[in-house]
Formats: sequence, structure tokens, C-alpha cells
Amino acid sequence: MPPAAASVNAAPRLLFFITNPAFLVSHRLPVALAARDAGYEVHVASMGGPAVAQLEALGFTHHALPLSRTSMRPWTEARSLWAIWRLFRRVRPDLVHTVTLKSVLYGGIAARLAGVPAYVAAISGLGYVFIPGAGLRGLLRRLALILYRLALGHPNSRVIFQNTADRDVLAQAGAVRPGQAVLLRGSGVDLDRYAPAPWPPEPVTVALAARLLRDKGVGEFIEAARLSAARGDGVRWRLAGSLDRENPASVQPEELQAWQADGVVEYVGECDDVAGFYAQAHIVTLPSYREGLPKSLIEAAACGRPVVTTDVPGCRDAIEPDVSGLLVPARDGRALADAIGRLAADAALRERMGAAGRALAERDFGLDGIVQAHLAVYRELLGR
Repeated sequence: MPPAAASVNAAPRLLFFITNPAFLVSHRLPVALAARDAGYEVHVASMGGPAVAQLEALGFTHHALPLSRTSMRPWTEARSLWAIWRLFRRVRPDLVHTVTLKSVLYGGIAARLAGVPAYVAAISGLGYVFIPGAGLRGLLRRLALILYRLALGHPNSRVIFQNTADRDVLAQAGAVRPGQAVLLRGSGVDLDRYAPAPWPPEPVTVALAARLLRDKGVGEFIEAARLSAARGDGVRWRLAGSLDRENPASVQPEELQAWQADGVVEYVGECDDVAGFYAQAHIVTLPSYREGLPKSLIEAAACGRPVVTTDVPGCRDAIEPDVSGLLVPARDGRALADAIGRLAADAALRERMGAAGRALAERDFGLDGIVQAHLAVYRELLGR
């Protein structure tokens, strides 16, 4: 027998399923807190990690699962899927909300098999395999589309997209039904915490805050910094973020050491205060190859900083081109250096674009609106 939905008068049981609990804390915690405050019984299923204690301290029930972010071994993955299905059968959630690629794919399949009454999939970017390319990447892309069709086939579900390009890819592949897609522009930003700060003193400083992955455009950032230094632009380049050793696209430690030794980039390590990091910058950049809707750029907009980013899905959706920032081609360090050089040479343009970014954040990216839109999706699926 499939699990039964909670009665209308009982507290609905909401289960967030996510591979890494730290991502829930950094990207979906306001939604989880709002659901708790609205009367939901909130559960979180994930692998272990330091963030688990924080989630439990907030009153959420945590369930540990045997998960790996990067494993491709069939037996390991089958064991994970089995454990997810068993957990769903035992906890009997009224609604499962999955976030990030593996949890969306496995959670969607398990929710259908376990008879979970309602399902939400948050597509925070289609990821590496949907960056244009052939060979192994093309094969993985075809496999991913098959899994998406299975995972998103729940009859009472919504799929939350952060940009129209990702929505259109899955709709054209037959993985998303008409009326199933919901477009929410990112995770939202706290407009009080991320507020415009006074412009710092010169030299003009450009900031990149991201995981140190090749597909975040870190290599192009370094290339642009070298070009800028060679032509005497006088720009200071600052990089914040951590290595992600489990990710095959990660920058290697020896590369990072070499960049620091070159002296063209100032590496500040992992940054817990992004607003403070941006307050020390005149320009923010993210030369990524593909995104959902990058949190770092909507935070930059809220902070009133002009943005230089790539003309790819997700990144282009985070700015108003030529109004709040500039677009450059992906994988083009010279174009990145030129765009940043243009802003570095024009303080008035920086100020206009920074003000336009703040207005964009207030209009489209405010945290409260994003949170309330999530709760509206929950209510619709649960008939409340």
C-alpha cells in the first residue's frame, strides 16, 4: 500500500531531500524555516556533514542516507536509490522537495515508487553534462534526459526552474508536462543583509566568489587578470572560494598555488561574508559556462555592484544586459578582461550599473517573494 497523505487537519509532513546538507543551509534554509513557521513538520534527508547539527538545532528532523555526490558505480547508486525508497516509505511524507541534480533524479524516481502524494523538483541548473560538447558528455546528457523523464513523471508534481533555457530543454525532451513548470528566479536574496555599501578606495577591484571549478570560469578569470596586468590596467583581482576535491572539474591545489605565486590574483580563501567581500569591490564577475540562476550574482546586484558575466543560461538571466552589467562570451578571457577594463575606466558607468542592479534585485530577487512562491506551490499540490 502506498503511504497515505496526512489528514487536512494534521500538520503536513515536508521532506527536503538533498545530497549535501550544506547546500540546503546556503540556498533553501529560508524556505524550510518559513514552512516550519507555517505549520509544516519539516524533515531533511541527506548525507552527513557539519550542517546537520545546525538543521537539527532549528527543529528539523534529519535522516542520514548513504549518498555520494560523485559516485558512478552502479551497485553504489542502486543501494542509494533503495535507501531513499525505504526512507520515503518509513517517514511517509506528504510532500518531497528535492534540490540539486542527483536528489532530483533519485528522489523523483523513489517518490513515484513509494507513492509519495506530492513532489517538487528544484532544478538549480542542468549542470556540466548540458554544457555543449560531444563524446562522453553527449552520452551522459542522453542518459540524464532519460532519467529526468522518469524522475519528473510524478502525476502531482511541480518542477521549479530558475531560467527559461533549462525549462525549454526539458520540455522539448518530453521530461516536463505543460503546466508542470514553475519559474522562480533563484533562491532569493536578503535585501537588508546584502545592501549597497560605500564604494571602496582605488585601485579598482574586481571580485569573483565561487567554488573553484573550471566550469565556473576560474581559468578565464586568471587569464583575464594576467592580460589586465600586462597592459597596465591597474585593476586588483580578488578570488574567494574553496576547492571541491570531489568534483572532477575542480581546480587542483598546485594550480592555485601557482596563481598565488604569480601575484596577479589575490586569493582570500573560502568566504563566509560575501556581502563584506563585495563591499571591498567595484565590480563583480562570474564567467561561468552554465548556471541555474547564480546566487553570487543576485547578491552582487543587491549590493549595488555592476556585474560582468557570460552570455549563457542562468548568468544572462541574473542581469539586465548593458543596464546592470555586461555580457561576454563564455571561455573567453580576453573578452572578460576587455569588459572589466571598460568598467574600470568609467566610474560613472559603474555607479549607474550598480544602482540598476540594486533596483533589479528589489524588483525580482527579494527573498520574501521567493519564499512565499514556494509555499504557494506546496499549498497547491497539497490542496490546502
